[in-house]
Amino acid sequence: MKKEFRDLLRQRGRQAMPQVLLVAAECMPLSKTGGLADVVGTLPKAYREFGIDARVITPYHRVIKDRYAGQTEHMCYFYSRLGWREAYVGIEKLVVDGVIFYLVDNEQYFGDRIYRGDKAEGEQYAYFSRAVLDAIPVLDFHPEIVHCNDWHAAMLPMLAHTQYVGGMQDRLKYLLTIHNIAFQGKFGFDYVQDLLGVDERYYTPEFMELNGCADFLKAGCVFADRINTVSPSYAEEIKTPYYGEGLEGILNARSAELGGIINGIDKDLFNPHRDPLLPARYNRGLLRGKAKCKAALQDSLGLEQRPEAPVFAMVTRMTEQKGFDLVVSVIDEVLYNSNMQFVLLGSGEKRFEDFMREAEQRWRGRVCSYIGYNEELAHLIYAGSDFYLMPSRFEPCGLSQMIAMRYGSIPIVRETGGLRDTVQPYNRFTGEGTGFSFSNYDAYDLKEAMFRALECWGSDEIMHGLIHHAMSADFGFARSAEDYARTYLWML
Repeated sequence: MKKEFRDLLRQRGRQAMPQVLLVAAECMPLSKTGGLADVVGTLPKAYREFGIDARVITPYHRVIKDRYAGQTEHMCYFYSRLGWREAYVGIEKLVVDGVIFYLVDNEQYFGDRIYRGDKAEGEQYAYFSRAVLDAIPVLDFHPEIVHCNDWHAAMLPMLAHTQYVGGMQDRLKYLLTIHNIAFQGKFGFDYVQDLLGVDERYYTPEFMELNGCADFLKAGCVFADRINTVSPSYAEEIKTPYYGEGLEGILNARSAELGGIINGIDKDLFNPHRDPLLPARYNRGLLRGKAKCKAALQDSLGLEQRPEAPVFAMVTRMTEQKGFDLVVSVIDEVLYNSNMQFVLLGSGEKRFEDFMREAEQRWRGRVCSYIGYNEELAHLIYAGSDFYLMPSRFEPCGLSQMIAMRYGSIPIVRETGGLRDTVQPYNRFTGEGTGFSFSNYDAYDLKEAMFRALECWGSDEIMHGLIHHAMSADFGFARSAEDYARTYLWML
C-alpha cells in the first residue's frame, strides 16, 4: 500500500481500507449494454491492490440466469414494500474471477430485458433501489460505502436518508457516479410516490423536482455524500447549461463534493501483443504485425489492398451525440482530396445508416460499413486502422479512443469530456502528442483536423513517434482504482 494511503488511514484512526458495495444495473462479465458494465466489473479486481474489499449488487437479469444459474448460491429471500405492493426479493450469491456478486432476483422485473424503457423501467429500478436497501442488513458483508452508478441506483441515498433514518442504511456513506448525465430517470411524481412512498415535501426544486418531473438522478445529486463523473473535464462541463441537462444548478451548489475520475480499459482484453482475435500480434517496438492486421482488414471488408492509403475508422453508434452528422458533412470532401479509406462498424439512426450504404456505392473499394456489431471485427479495426475518429458532441469519458491508442490507431477527437483528458494533441515543434483534436463542434474544424493527420501520414518519423506515444499511454484501471480509493477515504 502506498505511503499516502497509510497516512490517510492513520489520520482517520483506521486500521484498514473501507468495505465497498457497488450498485449498478449491469456489470461485466454478467451483463452488458455499455461501458458502465466494464467499469463496475473491473474496479473490484483493481481495488485488491489497495486492500479494499469491494463487492457488487446487481439485478439477476435473464442473461445472467441463462449462463450462471448453476453456479449461484441462494442466500435468502424476503419481501420489500413497493408502494401498496409486497414484492419478492431473492438474494443469490455468485463468485466470478474472484469478485463476489449479489444478485437481486425477481422474475417480474428482471426476467426479460435489462432496460425495459419508459415507466416500466422506472418501476424496475424503483424496485431495485428498495430491494438493495432492504438487503444491506442481511448480506454476509458490511459495507461502509455504497457506490451508486447512474440514475438506476441514484435513489438509494435519498431513500436511505429519509426513510431509513437511524437504521444501518442511513449510517452508510453514498457515492454517486454519473456516467452520462443525459439519462436521468424522469417520471411523474405520483408514479414515483406510488412506488417508493416519497413524501410530497421532497417534490420541490430543492430536492427531486425538475421541469415538472420527479428526477431520480437529481435526488441522488442532492442526497449523496459525494458525486463524481467519469472525467475531470466532464465534471466541469456538466456545471454549465449546455452540458448540464438541467442539473447544473445542483451540481454548482455541490461543486465542492463533485469530481471527475477517468475510466480505464481492461489491458489484458485489449492488448495487441496477445490479442487472440488478431491475425498477427505486435507491440510499440515491433509494428510489422500491425501492417498485417491492416492488410487483413482491407481484405475482409473488400477495400483496395493499398498499404500506402491511410485507413480512418469508427466503431460507434451513429448518432449526433457521437458527431456523426459532422462525419456526414465532410467525409466525401476528404475522400476526394486524399487517398484515405474509411471503415465503420456500428448502427444508429436510419439516415446515417443509409448514408453509409450510399457512400459505399460512391466510393467502392475505399469505404465500407458493417451495420451491426461484431467483436472480432472491432478488434481488427482497432489494430488495422491508422486513424480513429471520435468527433463527439459530448463524451463523458469514452473508451474507444483509449483502445485505439492501445492498438496504435491515432485518435482524431473533439476536445470535450474524457476525450480532452486522454488525447494529447500533436505538437509539430516538439513531436509530442498522442493524436489530433479540434475544439468547436463544427464540420470545418473536423475536416481541418483530418487534413492535419493526413499531412503527418506522409512522414514515417512523425507517425512512428505518434504511434509510440499513443501505445505508451497507460489507461489501465489501476489509476482509476487509486483515485476511487482516495475518494472513499475522503468520505469517511
